[in-house]
Amino acid sequence: MSYLPYTLDADDPSVSPLGLIVLQTDETIEPEFSAYFADRSVPLYVSRIPSGAEVTTDTLSEMEKSLPAAADLLPKIRPYKVVGYGCTSASSVIGSDQVERMVQRTCDVATVTNPLRAASACAAELEVSKFALLSPYIEEVNEPLRHAFSQNGISMDVFGSFGEAEESKVVRISQRSVTDAAIRLGSDSAVEAVFISCTNLRTFDAIPEIEKQLGKPVLSSNQSLAWHMRHLNSA
Repeated sequence: MSYLPYTLDADDPSVSPLGLIVLQTDETIEPEFSAYFADRSVPLYVSRIPSGAEVTTDTLSEMEKSLPAAADLLPKIRPYKVVGYGCTSASSVIGSDQVERMVQRTCDVATVTNPLRAASACAAELEVSKFALLSPYIEEVNEPLRHAFSQNGISMDVFGSFGEAEESKVVRISQRSVTDAAIRLGSDSAVEAVFISCTNLRTFDAIPEIEKQLGKPVLSSNQSLAWHMRHLNSA
């Protein structure tokens, strides 16, 4: 064997990578992020966190203790401006501030966002606060989610759910089902916008049709998180 010479490229200190912590059971956020960040000029590094096959408040709470280990698996080449935690419901159960603290234990990152925090920031940017909520989950998961949004000044008095606890079924809910449900909820004259919760629910191709039919802003967990991560990373 011959040892061959090589040179090293220098890292650009002005480029801050993005970090993303994805649920073990999530089949959707990475493909959708590939679309949302197709034009990105910064690297996006992904880690996974153990998560339950069913979504309950207990399985969501359980992720809190795994956050430091998941964050520790992100490359440590240089500090991050922002890391995203890809779970809307767990963020409402654990709390956005606590999620940030747990990630920062092992990852050098300025800000940790999640779909709950991101959607709230997006709503403020759009100057809307009365949402219709579409969720795939059971009521014990939906209730803390609506409460968390209300703490951020967002009302979700109009809401509907597919009532599904199994992640393997959530990811296979059809685009037609998502579109029809969102249009039905968003048609209520009391709401200014629609939020479609869950990073595992496929929404990327559904949002344009829903917005066209309603003439109102439509946010999703993945869309909001991608937007907020871009915004924070460029600030």
